Amino acid sequence: MATAVWAAARLLRGSAALCARPKFGSPAHRRFSSGATYPNIPLSSPLPGVPKPIFATVDGQEKFETKVTTLDNGLRVASQNKFGQFCTLGILINSGSRYEAKYLSGIAHFLEKLAFSSTARFDSKDEILLTLEKHGGICDCQTSRDTTMYAVSADSKGLDTVVGLLADVVLHPRLTDEEIEMTRMAVQFELEDLNMRPDPEPLLTEMIHEAAFRENTVGLHRFCPVENIGKIDREVLHSYLKNYYTPDRMVLAGVGVEHEHLVECARKYLLGVQPAWGAPGAVDVDSSVAQYTGGIIKVERDMSNVSLGPTPIPELTHIMVGLESCSFLEEDFIPFAVLNMMMGGGGSFSAGGPGKGMFSRLYLNVLNRHHWMYNATSYHHSYEDTGLLCIHASADPRQVELERAKTQLMSMLMMNLESRPVIFEDVGRQVLATHSRKLPHELCTLIRNVKPEDIKRVASKMLRGKPAVAALGDLTDLPTYEHIQAALSSRDGRLPRTYRLFR
Repeated sequence: MATAVWAAARLLRGSAALCARPKFGSPAHRRFSSGATYPNIPLSSPLPGVPKPIFATVDGQEKFETKVTTLDNGLRVASQNKFGQFCTLGILINSGSRYEAKYLSGIAHFLEKLAFSSTARFDSKDEILLTLEKHGGICDCQTSRDTTMYAVSADSKGLDTVVGLLADVVLHPRLTDEEIEMTRMAVQFELEDLNMRPDPEPLLTEMIHEAAFRENTVGLHRFCPVENIGKIDREVLHSYLKNYYTPDRMVLAGVGVEHEHLVECARKYLLGVQPAWGAPGAVDVDSSVAQYTGGIIKVERDMSNVSLGPTPIPELTHIMVGLESCSFLEEDFIPFAVLNMMMGGGGSFSAGGPGKGMFSRLYLNVLNRHHWMYNATSYHHSYEDTGLLCIHASADPRQVELERAKTQLMSMLMMNLESRPVIFEDVGRQVLATHSRKLPHELCTLIRNVKPEDIKRVASKMLRGKPAVAALGDLTDLPTYEHIQAALSSRDGRLPRTYRLFR
């Protein structure tokens, strides 16, 4: 302690000496330039003869507003300003596994694998990739339960070429027998990998949706069932594409492009074009609203050999419990997002550091207190007409500041929106669902306005519903669905004494 005081005193004395003026004469000052061109000019004054600088100014919303134009055929064109040499653009479609009730399950999965294959203008996938490479471009296709997205990132100078390529990929795929056969093999491999991988999160997500929305909309299989792999052919795909790949269900979104140029390209390649499956006839679109059912899906499986090696992962049983939340169009969506951030969590081996959930409720009240818990993570899945808040726990066979969760959510939102592909997806999905886009500062305002009573209200409403449960692994000691439901609705959340570690 004495040493620290002595060091501090020396530091203060040194600082005082540096700031002191000499006893006689003018104040001492240092010459900042060894040359004599501009002698004795302080750094706070402009240099003579140098042009006056022009600084950027904030104008309204800083010109970050999303521009949206609707073409005569119903297709929407949306763009967002972002400076730089490259742009990200793509076509988003209201299409996915939730619309397959009248079709063979797995069509969306097949279309994802067939994307960017041969088209009317391009003889092969290699030719498409070579065309994109001329503009430094890369491409990708992703399908979810309610959206299919074809995306390209490339040099902005190649905008016309890229939009033409995207239009051809979406509206004029050849779907040859060879490509479909290769896709069958790819789907088969992906299903085998899904069942063998050490991380069960994708499989559990599939199971929890199936339990929560049994046999309807977002509860339908996102991955193609094994029995349907050999049944899906060009005729089946065309019958689906005819109903769901229509202009009124599409958005052409771009980030880092001029809006007028993008609209011009859209009119050139996407207006008045007849797709490969012919002119749309009587469109038969499934407009079913998601019906939450709750329930349990169990898969008994030996998890002892999923990670072979010198240091294998311990055998774990995986449980995911979900409750109905709300759609992203409802006002309660923001409180639910804050609640999900408050729950947080993570893995017991990956929580050491800022932003890893060390102060979330799941980390403090589950991972910190129960050494046999390996993972406890919260997820929030939200759709146009429903939502699902889930907690994933992996184990051997409550208190947190609201402001922290709100700040962390805003921080995550703003950091993610630094990325051009993320902005593209945000623009496309919002315009596809609502015909407009909420800007980041609007979302941050909504997050700041969340009150403790909002969190209590949405949590209480959610806990009154039936749970959805997905369980994978050794389920010998799994509590019954009725006991899980009773624990969630009780005041202390405890299971019957039979299931407690210390009876």
